[in-house]
Amino acid sequence: MEGFVHSTESFGTVDGPGIRFVIFLQGCPMRCQYCHNPDTWKPCTGEKRTVESLLEEYDGLKEFLKSGGITVTGGEPLMQMEFVTELFREAKKRGIHTCVDTSGIFYRESNRNEYDELMKYTDLVMLDIKHIDDEEHKKLTAQSNKHILEFAEYLRDIGKDVWIRHVVVPGITLKEKPLHDLGYFLGGLTNLKALDVLPYHTMGIVKYEQLGMEYPLEGVEPATKEQAVWAKNIIFEGLKERLRDENKKAQE
Repeated sequence: MEGFVHSTESFGTVDGPGIRFVIFLQGCPMRCQYCHNPDTWKPCTGEKRTVESLLEEYDGLKEFLKSGGITVTGGEPLMQMEFVTELFREAKKRGIHTCVDTSGIFYRESNRNEYDELMKYTDLVMLDIKHIDDEEHKKLTAQSNKHILEFAEYLRDIGKDVWIRHVVVPGITLKEKPLHDLGYFLGGLTNLKALDVLPYHTMGIVKYEQLGMEYPLEGVEPATKEQAVWAKNIIFEGLKERLRDENKKAQE
């Protein structure tokens, strides 16, 4: 089976546990204003690669990846769901840890069977939640967050380990109420294994210039590490409140 691949990275250190072989797939319906890979948006472009060729590339690196595995990201990797499922199916036959980094945008109850099949071979899901408020999410990404949050709840229901990632952008997501509300939502995810709160950066601007594209967040200053720490604390306050509410309900 073939998929459209944008690029690969040999020694990824921020894409799941350990050192990982990272595969960037082509195509994404999201238009996140802070996206630093706009060259991955267009589907059915890039290099056609087979499952076998990617696993052969992994095999050439596996001595250095013993504590890691394979992460598939994008773009939006689940735009090529069948390809990712086949890749992970073959990877698990070789005992490789598998992780998918997704926005969850394509999840629907009507295609749950496809997700069930993929999750058989997926060890970890890294889920990006861009904004907890739906209207603000639409402004930020040109998409609703409805199905993304449904996907998070689906992962909870099947007990699949999930790492949540959230980017804090000054003036957009770096606000107390949405951060607290995000935490309250996350407090309902019994499968939550980690939370990464990432400060917005402007390193992607050069790609927009190279592609002749206007950068949507022109003039927005990068977030500081201190702001990210503050944001994470607010998220945890919301998470703890949800847990207290759940405990109170259980005792009634």
